[in-house]
Amino acid sequence: MFYFESVNGKKILKSDVIQSEHFFTTRDSFITTKEVDLADVISENKAMLCDYLGISIENLISPNQTHSANIEHAVLGREAYPETDGLIVDSKDIAIFLNFADCTPVILYDDTMKIGAISHAGWRGTAANIASKTVKKMVEEFGCSVKDITAAIGPAISMCCYNVGEDVFRQLRASVQDFEGLYEIRRGDIYVNLKGINKRQLEECGVKKIDVCPYCTCCNNDLFFSYRKENATTNRHSAVLKIN
Repeated sequence: MFYFESVNGKKILKSDVIQSEHFFTTRDSFITTKEVDLADVISENKAMLCDYLGISIENLISPNQTHSANIEHAVLGREAYPETDGLIVDSKDIAIFLNFADCTPVILYDDTMKIGAISHAGWRGTAANIASKTVKKMVEEFGCSVKDITAAIGPAISMCCYNVGEDVFRQLRASVQDFEGLYEIRRGDIYVNLKGINKRQLEECGVKKIDVCPYCTCCNNDLFFSYRKENATTNRHSAVLKIN
């Protein structure tokens, strides 16, 4: 179940299935933008959240996201993660974050091995199965067991608001074995459930415990940013994870 907490009066969103420090920022706790006049707000929020996490700002790591299906290991001291849309973390000394404004954030965590990850699943990443590929990498390279991995699928544009063209629809449909219930046709337009598709992909690779956020970034634009609704805003909410 998802629930809000407050840090210095600013909302963050959490899920009770992830047994490590994590959260999704909101419109008042956001830490990423390209708007120069918001630089002071971003600096203030980053300092606040790093203090909350108990780390230095230098140890808050984010990749250069490009809607790829590339997944990297976040390590202390590494500065750049080019063309990376998934990060795996196993160190207690750092925190990782990825940024979103309609795309689907997926936080994964193995409480037995103390290893976590965040995946950025827009339609391209979803079509490329980035979330399940991240699970596979956690299993094959970090010794996790699928049965121990839990997932929180965060705020994203929902099927109520996300219409796509035929080509995108075909690619998303091909990304799962069972596409039942993951799309609707309304007045000739195709609407798809990105959060549901990511959940189905995780289920099909063996993940059992999955929490899906009920918030649509477009409908709940008072809480989260929406690229579609806000005419390509550069503001982003983030998924943040730190190993306890």
